[in-house]
Amino acid sequence: MMDIDDLLAFDRAHLWHPYTSMQAPNPVYPVSSANGVRLTLADGRELIDGMASWWSAIHGYNHPELNQALKTQIDKFSHVMFGGLTHPSAVELGKKLIDLTPAPLQSLFYSDSGSVAVEVAMKMALQYWQAKRESQRTQFLSLRGGYHGDTLGAMSICDPVTGMHNLFSNVLAKQVFVERPRCRFGQPCTEQDIAPFEAALQTHHESLAAVILEPIVQGAGGMWFYSADYLAKVRKLCDQHHLLLILDEIATGFGRTGRLFACEHAAVIPDIMCLGKALTGGYLSLAATLTTQHVSDTISQADPGVFMHGPTFMGNPLACAAALASINLLLESNWQQNIAEIESGLREGLARCANFSQVADVRVLGAIGVVELKQAVEMKSITEQFIQAGVWVRPFGKLVYLMPPYVINREDLNTLTFAVTETISQLS
Repeated sequence: MMDIDDLLAFDRAHLWHPYTSMQAPNPVYPVSSANGVRLTLADGRELIDGMASWWSAIHGYNHPELNQALKTQIDKFSHVMFGGLTHPSAVELGKKLIDLTPAPLQSLFYSDSGSVAVEVAMKMALQYWQAKRESQRTQFLSLRGGYHGDTLGAMSICDPVTGMHNLFSNVLAKQVFVERPRCRFGQPCTEQDIAPFEAALQTHHESLAAVILEPIVQGAGGMWFYSADYLAKVRKLCDQHHLLLILDEIATGFGRTGRLFACEHAAVIPDIMCLGKALTGGYLSLAATLTTQHVSDTISQADPGVFMHGPTFMGNPLACAAALASINLLLESNWQQNIAEIESGLREGLARCANFSQVADVRVLGAIGVVELKQAVEMKSITEQFIQAGVWVRPFGKLVYLMPPYVINREDLNTLTFAVTETISQLS
């Protein structure tokens, strides 16, 4: 067993963390244990987690019911291939997801991560139009400010400027982009608001396979909350132009916005839906792409008669068992009240930031709180300031945001928001 100095030295020399340089790596902080909403570092310091491990650990850490679900499954078997075999955890989870999502979504495809779920959705749309003998439909329409993942296809539908992937612009498929809606959540969508989207469909609808967007909340591309009325108008325009609508609920699914799925704010039903992140409560990587029977039948009835995708760890029994336990735990809790209380605490705790000259905007929706600065933060120094304050917060760019576990109590939430407010107040 390495001592902590050797561990960190090896990490710096050999382990490539997300969006970091191997020559000048950012500091990393070794975790020795995690329980509830607290991370315990190797040096004994405890941090209240404001990120829910990139929005996935909605029940916190080391939850006894989730732990038991994995123990029960691993005593049976940890993995079997999903090609030609099936198992109860995958079937029961599939039934649960089909029961919870909008009724027309009846066909479900498992994958390993959110990015792959988006790739699957894109391939479903492309193969759908191939089956209908409209092979010219190869493009996707997406919103600026959007983020859908880091794999090659998913990168192509992220914002080409702010989506962190402009370095690869010469090799990515060329997609159609529309300015993000300016109408905020809770506001109506005017004709002027929807006009750019409508014009893009009018111009490009014959080459489009689908529209893909994050419903209500744009996540890592800008943490922007937009009008539910806009989403409803998008659905109507897709129907008018006979276009598929893909909703990426990877960040918003399972209660984060105050509804089980963000599309419920607009009473919109997609043709394809992507799920991930909180699906397993942060225990294992798993994602799902759901579609209508019309889409799956159209693909299945045309050459080659099968959907052309198949991950090695598709439907992993451990991940499926964790997901089923996590969803049951969520549904059996008073999660709507919990989210409402977190929203109230975020609004109160972050309100003072709106008075700071260095702050451009403060916005809160459900269990998401965002402080948008006028200048990008210096990651190394601000992370250390948060740790000194006893919290784990991971900003990016100009955005300092909180997405805590749903089990956080008001005292810990107050500590989080106070740390954010005090740290931001000291930025010049």
